[in-house]
Amino acid sequence: MPISIAGSGTITGISAGGLPDDCITTAEIAAGAVTYAKIGTTEQGQLCKAWVNFNGTGTVAIRASYNVSSITDNAVGDYTVNFTTAMPDANYVTTGSCQRESGAAEGILTIYSVNLSGALVSPTTTAARINTSVRSGGTIDSAFVNVAIFR
Repeated sequence: MPISIAGSGTITGISAGGLPDDCITTAEIAAGAVTYAKIGTTEQGQLCKAWVNFNGTGTVAIRASYNVSSITDNAVGDYTVNFTTAMPDANYVTTGSCQRESGAAEGILTIYSVNLSGALVSPTTTAARINTSVRSGGTIDSAFVNVAIFR
């Protein structure tokens, strides 16, 4: 007999271990679901707090993201990743990668670098500044930029 869940939340068709029909409800299943609040602080610290995949050429466009509200295009190869929900402090880890258009030279993603005027750019709780460049050192707009934030 197949297992089914009725609109009332009743599960039927379970016979393993002799469970009778109607003994497990969807509310009980939902109550047992793993959520952020139920895991320990060590495990919470191992989760990705924000990530984004965006096109950094022309008009910057986010393809997919989590906890990223927008990307600011500061200049060629200079972007700011803005968080939807702020980090608890600026001591997070940023990692990522970038790639130029198909067939072009590979790109290099630089995190917390200097901006084009040479000023140091430090992380904040609300945003991370990144640069994309080529091995020769010149900044470039990158077609594929991927950034992940861990805290």
